[in-house]
Amino acid sequence: MFYWFYATILSWAWLTPTPSSTTKLHQIFQEEWKFRTSQGRLFEQSKNGEIIVCEISPLAEQRNATYWKTILKRLETIKYDQLSTEDQVNYRIFKFQLEDFIAEVAFESYLMPLNAEGGFYTNLPNAAKQLPFKTEQDYETYLKRLAIVPKYMDDYIALMRIGIQKGMVQPRIIVEKYKALIEPYLKDNPTESIFYTPLLGLDKTNFSAATKQGLQQRTQTIIQEQLLPTYRKFDQFMAQTYLPAANVAIGAAYLPNGKAYYEQRVQYFTTLSLTPDEIFNIGQREVARIKADMEKIIQELQFKGSFTDFLQFLRTDPQFYAKTPKDLLKEASYWAKKIDWKLPQYFNTLPRLPYGVQPVPAAIAPNYTGGRYSPGSLKNHKAGEYWVNTYKLESRPLYVLPALTLHEAVPGHHLQISLSEELDNLPNFRRNTYLSCYGEGWGLYSEWLGIEADIYETPYEHFGRMTYEMWRACRLVIDVGIHYNNWTRQQAVDFMASNTALSLHEVNTEIDRYIGWPAQALSYKIGELKIRELRQKAEQTLGNAFDIRAFHDVILSHGSVPLFILEEYVEAYIAKSKK
Repeated sequence: MFYWFYATILSWAWLTPTPSSTTKLHQIFQEEWKFRTSQGRLFEQSKNGEIIVCEISPLAEQRNATYWKTILKRLETIKYDQLSTEDQVNYRIFKFQLEDFIAEVAFESYLMPLNAEGGFYTNLPNAAKQLPFKTEQDYETYLKRLAIVPKYMDDYIALMRIGIQKGMVQPRIIVEKYKALIEPYLKDNPTESIFYTPLLGLDKTNFSAATKQGLQQRTQTIIQEQLLPTYRKFDQFMAQTYLPAANVAIGAAYLPNGKAYYEQRVQYFTTLSLTPDEIFNIGQREVARIKADMEKIIQELQFKGSFTDFLQFLRTDPQFYAKTPKDLLKEASYWAKKIDWKLPQYFNTLPRLPYGVQPVPAAIAPNYTGGRYSPGSLKNHKAGEYWVNTYKLESRPLYVLPALTLHEAVPGHHLQISLSEELDNLPNFRRNTYLSCYGEGWGLYSEWLGIEADIYETPYEHFGRMTYEMWRACRLVIDVGIHYNNWTRQQAVDFMASNTALSLHEVNTEIDRYIGWPAQALSYKIGELKIRELRQKAEQTLGNAFDIRAFHDVILSHGSVPLFILEEYVEAYIAKSKK
């Protein structure tokens, strides 16, 4: 009896404790993140220092989907009710992401790797921005990356050939834009190539003259002998093979299983259970509401003429346009600093990372939107950049700059993304997640917050904010119209042009963006409406106990989250504040 008891105790001592649900969950997070980053990078560096291209093929995509399905099954073994509240949130966001990854593979959207702003063939210079270019090794790494560009491009061409066979091809109106976008890559003089740009910084280094000359010569040789022929080959493929196969029709509904694909993208980009028809109706109501407010501004200005006449006045009167790119950048900088001064009144927590005002890079400016935020990095000592498009100044009205700055810089994308980078209590997959409905919803909410913060100075600037809000409301109608209701491109252009004061150049570039990126444009207005709804609920429930800074802390202190999660955070904040 004693021996049996002793043997049993001894055997227990050697048993490995069963991992808790929390431990198992975070093990899954770590494993999948390692897989995701190795599969999703443009380049992958092996142990011996060799740089290779990650596999680009349908087989690789299917392997990825199979892996994610396996991870989902493992996730189902986790006892959800044993997790902390925060890990329950992690669990649900992770599951939401994996289901989207799997759906995208199932719909084979990877066979269309380009849109109106470019794609894989214009993303290559962005890889260079990841390098600090301070040491010789940085430049050597860059040269190794350039050397494998031909294989990278060949793999994508092969993928697009399969897309042609399966009918997964972007519309002609999108494909045609490739020609202007690859011009910086087709320069006969290698020193004028966009790939040579990092070498222009050699003068700022303390390298020897021989080292500088060697790096310059080797780069020119790679560009001349490998990259230029590669891009000429790509140009020939696009002109002779891909463009003739492109669809004349513009909507996702014309793709194989297109309506189901669009419905899935709607679910992803809004993170809400909304149908395309419901979104179309929301858009129509918002357009009518905002237009009534715009009419009030026109009356206030005592303008003699119709709504259409007023839009034409805004698009053509020289008073509303900068004369030089520097003038436009100065104007944007003024608004940025005015808003900076207001931030402590509305936020308890501000990011450590600063930002600057910069022009949109010339290589992409012709087909680019009016402005955008380019994230910086505390880790890499790089400030954020608020990009303002100085191309075609007659299409960049000054009266929209306050709203653009609020959205792209502060308290919009720079503040939100930089604060997110400082969060150190989140799994890697959440720290590196950007959900449009959250981020773009916050950006549009920031434009609206500018009213309360007294940022807008003239009726024209208020109208500029309204035209930006109208622009996002029109998207709800136009995006669904194009991709679900068989609208023509001209219908979309006419709807946008007749309801907003955007320049006709911007109207056309925006419509093309929606055509090439189904459902993404829905995220702005849907996200903003949800954030404003949550704020209104908090204000009504809490009354005098409502604190705008505390509310903004709740919205910004968890990183980028689906709207259904954000609503739960606000509900918890309201309940706690009532006590």
